[in-house]
Amino acid sequence: MTKHYVLCLNPQAQFEWDRCVLRNPITGERPDLTAMVSQAVNGQPGAYLVSVSLEVTVLETVSLPARQSQPSLGTQSSKLSPSTQAVAA
Repeated sequence: MTKHYVLCLNPQAQFEWDRCVLRNPITGERPDLTAMVSQAVNGQPGAYLVSVSLEVTVLETVSLPARQSQPSLGTQSSKLSPSTQAVAA
C-alpha cells in the first residue's frame, strides 16, 4: 500500500514536536502508524513480532520561509511617548 505524506523539518520551530512533522497532504492529520500496522494483522488480539519496511521517495521540495526576528522590548519602548516611557521604566 502506497501512502503520501508531507514531511516538514523545521529545526527552528518553537516547540520540539513541531520540528519534524509528518502529515496527510489532504486532511493535515498526522498518520497513525500503529493503526496501519494493526490493520496488517486484521486487528486480532495477540503479540506480534512485525517487520515494517519504509521506503521514502522525495517527490517535491519546498524551502521554509526565512524566520524574521521579533523586536526586543528595548526597541518597542523607544517608540513610546516620553510620558509612557517613564511609566514603562
